[in-house]
Amino acid sequence: MLDYQAIEIFTNEEARHQGKPIADAVIQYIRGLKIAARCMVTRGIAGCDESGEVATSRLELLSYNLPIRISIILPAAIASQVLAGLDPMIGNGIIAVRDLTMVSHKAATTFFPRQLAVRDVMTASPARVTAESPASEAAYLLLSSIFTGLPVVDGQGCPVGVVTQGDLISRAGLPLRLGLLAESAPADIDAALAHRRVGEIMTAPAVTIKNDRPLAEAVELMLARQLKRLPVVDQTGQLVGMLSRLDIFKTAMREAPDWAAFRAQNIAVYNLQTVADIVRRDTLTVAADTPIDRLIPIINHNDLQRVAVVDGDGRLIGMIADSDLLGYFKPDPEGLRALFSRLARPFGKDLAHRLANTTAGEIMRTDIPTVRESMAIEEAIRLMITERQKRLPVVDDHGRFQGMISRDSLLRSGFGQMRHRT
Repeated sequence: MLDYQAIEIFTNEEARHQGKPIADAVIQYIRGLKIAARCMVTRGIAGCDESGEVATSRLELLSYNLPIRISIILPAAIASQVLAGLDPMIGNGIIAVRDLTMVSHKAATTFFPRQLAVRDVMTASPARVTAESPASEAAYLLLSSIFTGLPVVDGQGCPVGVVTQGDLISRAGLPLRLGLLAESAPADIDAALAHRRVGEIMTAPAVTIKNDRPLAEAVELMLARQLKRLPVVDQTGQLVGMLSRLDIFKTAMREAPDWAAFRAQNIAVYNLQTVADIVRRDTLTVAADTPIDRLIPIINHNDLQRVAVVDGDGRLIGMIADSDLLGYFKPDPEGLRALFSRLARPFGKDLAHRLANTTAGEIMRTDIPTVRESMAIEEAIRLMITERQKRLPVVDDHGRFQGMISRDSLLRSGFGQMRHRT
């Protein structure tokens, strides 16, 4: 048996807290606590209070200020904390508490609240370009943004396409990702994109979503079309925002309660998926003594753009991404461009010698955040956002490398929970 309490508030429709109907204010307060509590509001059909006022829905001449009852069921251990915040909110009414003995408490996880609309989550007033804008302008706007896509609008402000880093590389001939190119040879951005216009390289037409649509609909569209972002439009079709996976993850992180704490309170949590359910296990590993010339083809042809370095027992000791190669070869921009260019440029003798005699252990990063297979995906999202990572290595309880998780796998898994509950 579980020790619970019921907090009940007896008030009326006219009661307010900071201008809001008291029922709405209480629900918002309880929801914001992210605790194992359920709240229900019921409205009576008639009643009276201390003032002598009578309320009824049956006679038009009498007040329609009908009675309201707000019930909150929660573990007894946290009731005092909740009451401390409720009492100042209730300016007209009665608060009562009674003990309950609960047989069970079961909760089902959800990726984000289903009442959220796109406008609640999107990034408003995003930077934008037109089809006639220089491609270099788009590149520099992307460099100054945490996002990798930029909406392209017409003269009326309606989206006609999106330009991404991928477009700049595949259609404009940019030799490296923007972040790498800016660090190694910023002048190459202007040189590679000279005289190119956004309209020549953008992805069109734009796939858009209206700002009043449910967030779940936007996520489903992103997954179905394999999109990382969506331009958001108003009822007239004008651009008002951008919705990215990062926006969705920040919302999931903000809204998700501490499911581990729930389970510690003997609350059964269902649909709680873990990292083990979504880890990508087909990732390659190398030893610390692997020469860099063997690493480059692995990273260059791997969509994860990184490789794990493990010891003889398979324990993760480091990670190498293309940005780590950049840092090592930064003094040699010509060699760097040769490394990452998709052209079959031959390496010079000195560079080839350097590649063959530098090992993974010399350039790998060891200060990398990792996740355990047993971690809930909501916690993995939290770590990914706080650490500003798009991918995270997964290890078992002994530190052995198991694979990688990505934003795409987290989004698909989290949204899959929602569809499972529907």
